[in-house]
Amino acid sequence: MTPIVLFENAWDSSDEGSVSNWFFDDGATVAAGDLICEVMVAKAVVEVLAPAAGRLRILVPTETVVAKGTTLAEIH
Repeated sequence: MTPIVLFENAWDSSDEGSVSNWFFDDGATVAAGDLICEVMVAKAVVEVLAPAAGRLRILVPTETVVAKGTTLAEIH
């Protein structure tokens, strides 16, 4: 399992954000490097790429505000 965590990279100083768009449905198969979602943080949109290939399990629906460190999805 590979988690996709909100703001796991040090470049972002925001404390919260929300997924503005999922490009795949829950259960879809993704390839490493696929654009899987866009996250809205501090009035900016950040693209999130799949870090691994597998089946996407979405844990956070669009427009739900979550704290830094929240797992948005998993790839199995």
